[in-house]
Amino acid sequence: MTEHTRRAGLLLPLFSLRAARDWGIGEIGDLPAVMRWLRDGGQRLLQLLPINELPDHETSPYSALSGMAIDPRYISLHLLPDHTVSGEDVVSDASMASRLLEVRRSSRVRYAEVRALKEAAFRRAYARFEEAELRLATPRAQAFADFVREQEWWLDTYAIFRALRERFGGQSWTEWPAPLRDRHEDAIVDARHQLAGEVRYRQYLQWVAHEQWTSARRAGHGVALFGDLPFMVALDSADVWARQDEFRLDASLGVPPDMFSETGQDWALPVYRWDVMERGGFEWLTARARRNADLFDGYRVDHLVGFFRTFFREPSGDSGFTPADEPEQTVLGERMLRLFLASGATIVAEDLGVVPDFVRASMTRLDVPGCKVFRWERRWLEDGQPFVDPADYPVRSVATTGTHDTEPLVTWWVNAPQAERLAVLSLPLVRQRLGEPLDGLAASAALPDEVREALIEVVVASASELVILPIQDVFGWADRINTPAVVDEINWTWRLPWPLESIEEQPDATRVKALLKLLAGRYGR
Repeated sequence: MTEHTRRAGLLLPLFSLRAARDWGIGEIGDLPAVMRWLRDGGQRLLQLLPINELPDHETSPYSALSGMAIDPRYISLHLLPDHTVSGEDVVSDASMASRLLEVRRSSRVRYAEVRALKEAAFRRAYARFEEAELRLATPRAQAFADFVREQEWWLDTYAIFRALRERFGGQSWTEWPAPLRDRHEDAIVDARHQLAGEVRYRQYLQWVAHEQWTSARRAGHGVALFGDLPFMVALDSADVWARQDEFRLDASLGVPPDMFSETGQDWALPVYRWDVMERGGFEWLTARARRNADLFDGYRVDHLVGFFRTFFREPSGDSGFTPADEPEQTVLGERMLRLFLASGATIVAEDLGVVPDFVRASMTRLDVPGCKVFRWERRWLEDGQPFVDPADYPVRSVATTGTHDTEPLVTWWVNAPQAERLAVLSLPLVRQRLGEPLDGLAASAALPDEVREALIEVVVASASELVILPIQDVFGWADRINTPAVVDEINWTWRLPWPLESIEEQPDATRVKALLKLLAGRYGR
């Protein structure tokens, strides 16, 4: 972080937002309402998960088709002039209207249906844009042309990749005909000519997303918007296709055994060839940092330790780190940190899991804040493994009750041994708020509201400059965003239980907003 200021905010994925006019998923146009509610609750930032475009079969925001493009599914159609007639949404097909009503009412994001519905609407909107704007060379057509020119540094490769992927029915680029798979110049030139309309359509969607994103940030009510820079993109991505020599395509990225998995995790993602990337001046990673700084006031660098040493598995099953040597790892990691800091955005490092001491030493040298997850901050070598008092957290850190990968606070409490609950309740501020005796509270099978609010307070009161709380924890919800190492129909699909238009009418939301405002004021955030 470039400034030493105390701030608090919430973690809430964009896909989880719900509004009366959404299309079954959170949308860019919903952001101002959330940010207004946060401002009224004394909160100064909103942390999102990655918003990059995903392939049709994918739901994890950490396996994207592009490290640069905004996923068009987040576009608000009711704010798109090419979709509206006289200010009204255009859904003329009865079957489409019925399906839209179903996904809008669903308690979960139904990705396949949302994508199909929006794609049909986008195609019709683009046809109107071609007819009413491009053909007549209107000011909107000029604004589109300006965007394409200004964003050419990433948009050009992305658009032709998406056009080709559409041409081959969604096939991975690794299955394309060799001249296109291997990016022969004459084959790419021919494809640009043959697919000019599809390329322009993909550029159009990114322009629309850009316009809506810019508008949402302007209407953000003074609340900073934080993003998340994933460690890697999918093998089937515009970035890997364009820079095949910078990745090992025969090895698989993952992590060794840690608190989330006794056997480690295999993410089935390509592995960086650090030596090749270095010869190119780390151009692509610099571009990603620039893109994130363009979109966000700050961003979390996902899986920071991977930028020091990348854990991978060979096809044979053997595994290892690259670079393999600690001095080389330190040099690489610090270069990456400087690269992200140079983007000009506020940087937060995700330093959870198995992280060597030398990585945290580098973070200290470069003044980069890491994460302090309350339930994991304990004096593990002392008798009883007492919790670290958040008042003792480093100033340059981000305090939180959990992450998008952890079970919510209420679930953690239910599963925690009674001795662990007593250890939490023994923290001075918690004990002061709840009073004595504590045995009865510790024995409670469900997390009492007064205990949950005391735990929220002790984190907000921490010495950490930033506090970012998962929305589930401040409301006391048991809904989980993601269970690591699990691929199913539940992960990444959670939605708010009510539309944003009714947030001021929700008793729970009113109570939570009042609590957050009280604590932000009390602890100078």
